[in-house]
Amino acid sequence: MKCVIILSDTHGLLRPEVVGYLSQADVIIHGGDINTQAIVDKLREYAPLYIVRGNNDKDWAEELPQSLLFSIEGIHFFLIHNKRDVPPDLSDTDVVVYGHSHKYACEERNGVLWLNPGSCGRRRFDQEITFAVMTVDGGHIQVEKVIIPHERRTYSS
Repeated sequence: MKCVIILSDTHGLLRPEVVGYLSQADVIIHGGDINTQAIVDKLREYAPLYIVRGNNDKDWAEELPQSLLFSIEGIHFFLIHNKRDVPPDLSDTDVVVYGHSHKYACEERNGVLWLNPGSCGRRRFDQEITFAVMTVDGGHIQVEKVIIPHERRTYSS
C-alpha cells in the first residue's frame, strides 16, 4: 500500500498544512506551476517525486517534462499540467492527473480516473485551497480531497 500526496499549482508557496502531510507520503505527484526550484528540492526531501512543467514554470524548469507516464503499485498514471493537452489514446492509463484550473475535480470517464487536486498555493479569487491524498493498494485506488481552511475577507462600507 502506498500513500500518494497529489499537488498542483503551488505557485511558489508550500503551505505548512501541506508539509504536515508530506511525512506520510510514499510518493508525491505535482501537476505543475511550481514556480521555484526550492519547492521541487523540498518535495524531494520527503519522497520520490513525479513532476511536470506548468505554463508558469519558465526558464528554471526547462528540464522538467511536459507530461509523464509512470506506474505505482500496478496503476498506470498520465501526468500533465493542462487537461486540454491530454492525448486521445488513454488505452493504457488508469489515472490522469492534471492541474492548471485551480479547481478540484475527481471523476471517472470511460474507466479512467481524472483527478485535478486543485491548488494549494496562493489563493485565487474565492476558490478552495485543496490537494489530494491517494491510497494505492494493488489495483485499488482511494482518493481523499483535503481542504485547507482559509479566512474569507469581509468588506465594510
